[in-house]
Amino acid sequence: MTRCNLVLDGNEVKVRLQAERLESQTPVHVDWLRFTVARRNGPLPDVETLFPRPQSSSIWDPDDRTRTFNKLLAELPGNEFEASAVAMELGHQVAEALGDEFSVCAELRKGHDFYRHRWSIERNGVECGWVGFLASSDSPRQAAQARTIHVNLYGAACTFAAHGWRDRMADLVDEHKGEVTRIDLALDFFDGMPGGIDSVREDYMAGLMNVGGKKPKCNMLGDWCNNRARSFYFGSKEGGKQTNFYEKGDQLFGLEANSPWLRGELRYGNKLRELSTDMLRRPADFFAGASEWHARVLALADAVVVPEPVKCKPRIAEETTEAAAARVLRWVRDTAAPSVAFLMEHLSVGEIAELCFTTKRPGRLRGYSAGEVAPAAARAVNRFLKPFAGGLGVGGLQHTAA
Repeated sequence: MTRCNLVLDGNEVKVRLQAERLESQTPVHVDWLRFTVARRNGPLPDVETLFPRPQSSSIWDPDDRTRTFNKLLAELPGNEFEASAVAMELGHQVAEALGDEFSVCAELRKGHDFYRHRWSIERNGVECGWVGFLASSDSPRQAAQARTIHVNLYGAACTFAAHGWRDRMADLVDEHKGEVTRIDLALDFFDGMPGGIDSVREDYMAGLMNVGGKKPKCNMLGDWCNNRARSFYFGSKEGGKQTNFYEKGDQLFGLEANSPWLRGELRYGNKLRELSTDMLRRPADFFAGASEWHARVLALADAVVVPEPVKCKPRIAEETTEAAAARVLRWVRDTAAPSVAFLMEHLSVGEIAELCFTTKRPGRLRGYSAGEVAPAAARAVNRFLKPFAGGLGVGGLQHTAA
């Protein structure tokens, strides 16, 4: 693509974003969206699509969707056809929510992100999103994924969607009991912000991004020595909350344009958090809820918001095998230790084994397989006995028992 085309595209993006800001009365733009729907909750195609009438004359001409289903019926096994039909119907509903400029490509394509197939959502013949279905392998780990349909909408889809698309998409996700797995919230300063991107770095160094007394990780990309095309990241994808402030004008218009446009993108993921569809309806509230610093930056855009944080899910010890094993060992140490010491003093190892032998596991570990328990127990035991290295090891236990 030539520099002229890049500049023209950049201007079009800017105009669309400014128009959306005026229409929606919020400075925060949703720039990426991913959500997953269980196949059983997905939309079913109508009867005419699933069971098209036979073509009895040259006058009757089935539409593209019906032709596609005829082709799929001939090419896919029954269970795959059902999944493809539900996924395609969901794709059409997503395209409708985005607006008249969007459509679903009739060609079935190879999937992404471990999904076997995908339907592409297009604008002007260019893919700007997709709907994935079925797993790329038959491994047990992917069995759950095979029972889902996943929608991924790129920034281009979100930027050029028709006004009101966020509410329509939120309603669609709720209708099908979907789960938002990623959402990017973008705040644009088209004319720059006080201090520019350097002020973001300075705020970080001053500890203003700290949350709960902890300083988030940071990463700096671009040419910071010459103040060109810079990005400042803080937070982490693994933790489900990462912010990137970068010089958007340099990206869209080129360095020679010296554009002041600065963008902050806040990415939320669902690994440790539950992402509500209200984030689509009220993106500014959730941007401000990320931290006091985010709220202060958003105030520079004259936004009136009610900050709403997206908290991490409660961490319950029994959620992992190792944690469950550690709870058993902690109970032995804190509660059963006197009884265990009595047995070791008066009985042999064989007698203790005979007395305590049972096929049952402690209740905390009954939900896990033997293959999961063995390595987790070894790690937990190592962690508990490490402070006593050089003291009672295995040999010490045998000696005491004897």
